[in-house]
Amino acid sequence: MKVYPPKRLDAMVALPASKSICNRALVIGALAGEGSRVGNVAHCDDSDVVVRAVRALADGDGDGRVIDVMAAGTAMRFLTAFLAAASRGEHVITGTERMKQRPIAVLVDALRALGADVVYVGKNGFPPLRIVGRALEGGVVSLPGNVSSQYISALLMIGPMMEKGLELKLSGGIISRPYIDMTIGIMRDFGARVEWRGDDTLVVEHGGYVPASYVVESDWSAASYWYEIMALCGDADARVVLSGLRQRSLQGDRGIADVFALLGVATEYVDGAVILTKCDAKLSALDLDMADMPDLAQTLVVTCCMMGLPFHITGLQTLKIKETDRIVALQTELAKLGFMIESKHDSELIWTGARSEPSWVPVDTYDDHRMAMAFAPATIKLGGIAINNPEVVSKSYPEYWEHLAAVGFGVEDDEPKTLIP
Repeated sequence: MKVYPPKRLDAMVALPASKSICNRALVIGALAGEGSRVGNVAHCDDSDVVVRAVRALADGDGDGRVIDVMAAGTAMRFLTAFLAAASRGEHVITGTERMKQRPIAVLVDALRALGADVVYVGKNGFPPLRIVGRALEGGVVSLPGNVSSQYISALLMIGPMMEKGLELKLSGGIISRPYIDMTIGIMRDFGARVEWRGDDTLVVEHGGYVPASYVVESDWSAASYWYEIMALCGDADARVVLSGLRQRSLQGDRGIADVFALLGVATEYVDGAVILTKCDAKLSALDLDMADMPDLAQTLVVTCCMMGLPFHITGLQTLKIKETDRIVALQTELAKLGFMIESKHDSELIWTGARSEPSWVPVDTYDDHRMAMAFAPATIKLGGIAINNPEVVSKSYPEYWEHLAAVGFGVEDDEPKTLIP
């Protein structure tokens, strides 16, 4: 796909629902049972697989079923716990070839310690998994806090179903804590009793959930690409209205508004929306710990490069096990555009301003939706960009290309051999 910049920018955009909130609400609603309703369900690949799985299990489409989550890491982790604690009968959960390379031993070990029957079908430590659902005894289990917060959330959500409840002790530094707090908030909305005890222990009481109606808010992660567009836009009068966002949000990615305020984008909160306008940028370099919102690293890294803003971004240790190794992917694809990015300790990205001769070949997306969406706005500075496999946006924001076209970007289906600067 070739993408060209708009002549001006004055847009209203209806953002998709948050898949992070949606997937949690779907699993918890299924655990709560008949009478629960989830409104504004995200219509994207990641949420679709969760919808299909919980519906099939509720309908008794049962024993021996193979559940294919495709590339949905959240679904793999959440449904693994769900199948272990909430279903009856035997199931196999699998995914894409990349999914079979993404580690899951931390979650499997914890589930086994709580009484779950989970075995590896292929390579130890990785999907696919064979799971026999049964009532779990529960109790105390320890987990490193510096692994994916999705492991922690998966265990928390099934905690109320365990006979002894769950006490989860987290060792080391805790990353992506806002996602854990998101899970806790939604659990409480369905009647669960869960709390932090100190800085490193989570306690979930036995007692199940209460059926409830829950409406999913719009996605702050999706909003980040419009912040990037505004930051790169040279029109002082540019304006974007994003609907469905809340200032008091469960989503840690809401913090992107504070970061982009330093990069020249002002946020005004109105009823049920935010209005983005231009303001003065306040930085000569960006030094930022992104442990609480690692999914937005690609957005910020590409933005800073396009603005010529050196950066040192830390807290990125989970990027190695995402849809792709996002650290390597960012280095490789930005090198095509002439930006020499350094990595350090598999958790930091650094750009000092070093440049090289660009190759201008199309940007690869690695089956990673965020690669496509983060690189597309670079067209504003480059005058045009070519992106391979643009369909990957269906994972979280299927309408992305249509939304860009609707506000004036040129979006052309093609099989380009070179990027068009």
